[in-house]
Amino acid sequence: MFTAKNMSPRKLSALTSAALSIPIALGIYLIIRNGTIALISLAAIWLGSYWLILFTLERFIYRKIKLIYKLIYQTKATKKEEVYFKYVLPDKSIDQVREDVEAWGAKRNEEIAMLQKNEAYRKEFLQNLSHEFKTPIFAIQGYVDALLNGALEEQDIGEKFLRNTSKNVERLVNLINDLDEITRLESGEQLLYKQNFIIQDLIREVYDSLDIKLKEKNIRAAIKKGCEAPVTVFADKEKIRQTLTNLVENACKYGKQGGQIIASIYTTDDKHALIEIGDDGIGIEEEHLPRIFERFYRTDAARSRDKGGTGLGLAICKHIIEAHGQNIHARSTPEVGSTIGFSLELKRES
Repeated sequence: MFTAKNMSPRKLSALTSAALSIPIALGIYLIIRNGTIALISLAAIWLGSYWLILFTLERFIYRKIKLIYKLIYQTKATKKEEVYFKYVLPDKSIDQVREDVEAWGAKRNEEIAMLQKNEAYRKEFLQNLSHEFKTPIFAIQGYVDALLNGALEEQDIGEKFLRNTSKNVERLVNLINDLDEITRLESGEQLLYKQNFIIQDLIREVYDSLDIKLKEKNIRAAIKKGCEAPVTVFADKEKIRQTLTNLVENACKYGKQGGQIIASIYTTDDKHALIEIGDDGIGIEEEHLPRIFERFYRTDAARSRDKGGTGLGLAICKHIIEAHGQNIHARSTPEVGSTIGFSLELKRES
């Protein structure tokens, strides 16, 4: 059945030929009153016009369309594509070709938008990276100049400047180590050594390792009631330790004095567990949530730098969890608190 939507060159040629041949054959019949001659004329005119129209369409229209297809695919046609151009493409209607070209155009627009977004992100990243390096370097330069210009002669001041210099050197080292970690995670060079372990035990170990920082702010760190039953996960234990350490340190930094950090563990299905670290701190504005896992992104640059850190902790967490083939997410309400959760694969039987 002919429809305008699915009109291929052959169908279009057949329909146009019929539109030409039927009236002419009818006219011949009316003039000579000979049905045989009229039928022969109908067949001859239909065949002749069909091949002429089809030749014209394929020669002057679909030949150009084939060229467009080759250009939009931006490649030298393979044998498979040549078969496509020769046999499949001619059966496509103009509407179908238009839809293909529009789909290609939409895809290219998406790619351009993504490139523009990546370019803006790259510029922002380089600016942030430059700032992160300049801050400790300029501080070190200032302290060294002061020491060389006589401050070293005063013991108390000299020691203070040296301690500050040491802190800034340590900050630089941490920054370089974190950048190196992210680079290896992104490139896939960082291998994962997965094993079965109880996630609650690892959370308690992380709490113990950060006990001094937690006590400084009188923050209580615990596992949520009802989540104490051991849950065995299959993951790289040291990488997950690093992830949990970063999350608990963040919760401690932005948690309120005398507050609490609560870890929750749930089995979401037969194959996955959800681990969440929540605090009752200052929280994060909704517009910042989609970007908190970006490198160097800070919701409040001045306040965040006062808290210390490289600005890469959450980015590292994201890369570690994604390297496990899992997801990480965040939810938060200002002045109520934040919760960051990630999924892990449950215990694997050996």
